[in-house]
Amino acid sequence: MDTLKILVVDDEERMRKLVRDFLIKKNFDVLEAGDGEEAVDIFYENKDIALIILDVMMPKMDGWATCREIREISEVPIIMLTAKADEKDELLGFELGVDEYISKPFSPKILVARVEAILRRTSAVTDEKLEVGGLVIDQAAHEVSVDGKVIELSFKEFELLTYFVNNQGIALSRERILNNVWNYDYFGDARTIDTHVKKLRSKLGEKGSYIKTIWGMGYKFEI
Repeated sequence: MDTLKILVVDDEERMRKLVRDFLIKKNFDVLEAGDGEEAVDIFYENKDIALIILDVMMPKMDGWATCREIREISEVPIIMLTAKADEKDELLGFELGVDEYISKPFSPKILVARVEAILRRTSAVTDEKLEVGGLVIDQAAHEVSVDGKVIELSFKEFELLTYFVNNQGIALSRERILNNVWNYDYFGDARTIDTHVKKLRSKLGEKGSYIKTIWGMGYKFEI
């Protein structure tokens, strides 16, 4: 199996080295960038980057602007690093299509565990297609179509929809969704799920009504 390539973007060389060393120990191929502009250039030059670890506060182009530019051309998984603990920043990250959000200081081991969890889910695809109520989820192509028209979903939106469809008719608590879609060690809260469900419903159009809200608990996918 080819070594998976990770792009680490942070203006602090010490932080990049710390993250790089832990990733290399897990046999990842690591690329580095010291600011957003350099990160975008590297991303354009390397089409096989499997995941990006992206700091928010950087010179020239910050993490938000970098994420926006990359999201215009790719749904590559992005883990955002920030020194801030402001929930508005976290929600903005998820609005931009960030897959995980980690506040500094953090445990490098936890960061690597999240990288591995995302890449396991990305790589663990099958040829199976899930078809229900006009929706087709092509797990091999990581593609969703609504009434024959392909729609653009972020990595996490795709995972969330797939989880809903695989558990249709079952009342799912927010905690259960977090544990299964965001992995057991995610430290976020229910607003993360609510933000993603809102965007997912919007992208599904009238099919978004399949995702029912269970007040005080969570959600249920039902046709």
